[in-house]
Amino acid sequence: MKIITELKVRPYECDSYNHVNNAVYLNYLETARMDYLEKIGFDYDGIVKAGYYLYVTHVDISYKFSALMHEELKIETWPKKLGAASGVMHQIIRKPDGSVSAEADVTWACVNKDAKLSKIPESFIVDGLKPDEA
Repeated sequence: MKIITELKVRPYECDSYNHVNNAVYLNYLETARMDYLEKIGFDYDGIVKAGYYLYVTHVDISYKFSALMHEELKIETWPKKLGAASGVMHQIIRKPDGSVSAEADVTWACVNKDAKLSKIPESFIVDGLKPDEA
């Protein structure tokens, strides 16, 4: 399953060349991941109330072409891998012409209230967390 999140580059996210600052891409990716979880029906509030958290543990990002001030970006998000206690989401940020601005694999892990790696509770596994079968 792939979800597309749209957002517009805001002036304060840009450097003096009107390019999006590299660190801002991480915010875009997080916004799109949270949108993805909401749209697949993942109970994020529920997992937190149950004493579990989803932590980002690694981001592998490739910057291709700068996103510019006021551009309307589309961020594609889908699951690449799901394990017992962690997963990887693949994300592509596209410019208005469809070219890739950045591409990333974001690894996340489920931890318990003591910040120890924990198996994802079965009641929170929804279809959208699982990669599509090839």
